[in-house]
Amino acid sequence: MPARKPLRPFVTANFAVTWDGRISTRRGTPADLTSPRDKHRLLEIRAKCDAVLASAKTVAADHMTMGLPDPELRAARVRRRQSAYPLRVLITNSGRIDPKLRLFEKTFSPIVIFSTTRMPARTQGALAGKADLWLHEAASVNLAAMMTTLRSDYGVKRLVCEGGAQIFRALLTAKLIDEIHLTLSPHIFGGRGAPTLTGIDGDFLPHSVELRQRSMEVIDGECFLRFTVAR
Repeated sequence: MPARKPLRPFVTANFAVTWDGRISTRRGTPADLTSPRDKHRLLEIRAKCDAVLASAKTVAADHMTMGLPDPELRAARVRRRQSAYPLRVLITNSGRIDPKLRLFEKTFSPIVIFSTTRMPARTQGALAGKADLWLHEAASVNLAAMMTTLRSDYGVKRLVCEGGAQIFRALLTAKLIDEIHLTLSPHIFGGRGAPTLTGIDGDFLPHSVELRQRSMEVIDGECFLRFTVAR
C-alpha cells in the first residue's frame, strides 16, 4: 500500500505586478502600484485563509502587520467559525529579524516564525513570548515540513503567501503553490534590478510551471487574474 502524503494547507499566492513584470522597486522599497479596489481584494483573499505567510524581509520593508482592518470581513470569518484574524506566519532562513517590527506591536492573532538554528540566541530570546519559533537544523527552512506543521499543529487548511519573490520562488520550486492571484497594474518600471515574481531577471526556475487561467476581470485599467497550477 503506497504511503500517504503528509497533509498540508492549500496554498495560494497574491501579487501585484507592473506590465513589465516587476513586483517592487530595484531597492525593494514599497511601491504603491494598485488601486483601493485591489487593496481591498487583497484583504478579501486574506480573509478567506487561515494563515498569512510572508518573509521577514517583506514584512520589514512593507511595514506589514498582516491584519484585517475591515470589520465586515472579520465578522464573515467569525460566521464561518474561523478566528477573527488569520494566523501570521513569518519565514527567515538567516534568522535576521527585528523584534521591534511593527508586526509584533499588534496582538490580534498569534505569530509563528519558521527559521533555522542560524538565528542568533539574542534574537531568539527577544522573540520569546511574542511568537512561536520553529528552528530547522539546516541552512534553510524545510518548506514541506513547515507546511505539515502548519496543518497538523495549527489547523491551517488554507494559506496565502504575500511575498516576497524569494519565498514564492522557493514554494513554486517545491511544488507547494496551488493557486495564484495576480493583479496587472498599469505601470512600467523598466531596468534590470527590480525583482520579478521569481526574483531577478536571468535566474531561471529549475523547470517551467504551467498555469491554468480560472478568471480574468479588467476594471479601470487593472487586470485581475486567477490561475491554478497544473499538476
